[in-house]
Amino acid sequence: MIRCVAWTPLIGAPFITTVHFTSPPSIRIFASRSSPSSIVAASRRSISLSIIAVTSSVVSSVCFSSPALAEFSEIPDSGGVKSLDLRIGDGEVPIEGDQIEIHYYGRLAAKQGWRFDSTYDHKDSNGEAVPFTFVLGSSKVIRGIETAVRSMKVGGIRRVVIPPSQGYQNTSQEPLPPNCVLQFFDRQRLFTTIFNPTRLANGEGSTLGTLVFDIELVSTRKKTP
Repeated sequence: MIRCVAWTPLIGAPFITTVHFTSPPSIRIFASRSSPSSIVAASRRSISLSIIAVTSSVVSSVCFSSPALAEFSEIPDSGGVKSLDLRIGDGEVPIEGDQIEIHYYGRLAAKQGWRFDSTYDHKDSNGEAVPFTFVLGSSKVIRGIETAVRSMKVGGIRRVVIPPSQGYQNTSQEPLPPNCVLQFFDRQRLFTTIFNPTRLANGEGSTLGTLVFDIELVSTRKKTP
């Protein structure tokens, strides 16, 4: 179960979602708003991926009163990837071979929603967040992300739950935490969890590699020959 909090000016209060993983596999989101008095000091910012996934933790759904219920839907022919659109974009839909730019938050369900990477942690020399870039259909990224962006429009934000079969199959697939001193252990922890031989032998393979990504489609453009 993963809890995420986002500031949403349109409704005037933080929007809280709790993602439940159940067996047999199904996913539901419970949503509620906090009281106006609790958010007086909050800054009013436009909704973006940088605040949709502020925090992830295991909580009980009893903390919500009269929760609204939203369902993930399975993307057709995706191998089990489930999605929920948090914002519908108004730009182009990418096609095979396009160069894609996305911002993302990546979390690992087996570690109670541990955030293993985010493009907002990758800064350029000016301190600006650097989007992740890839060519759609190049197979260099995990299949679940390619599946997710194929039906998005630029400007959209989508939360996807990616089963192990559509996630990391080896340690070279992207996106990855940077191989630097500060985040080396994030990469190591990610793969020692997903490919843990003891837990795989115990039959936990169907859950160890389950990923939750919040994806913002920043741009799509034709690849330069």
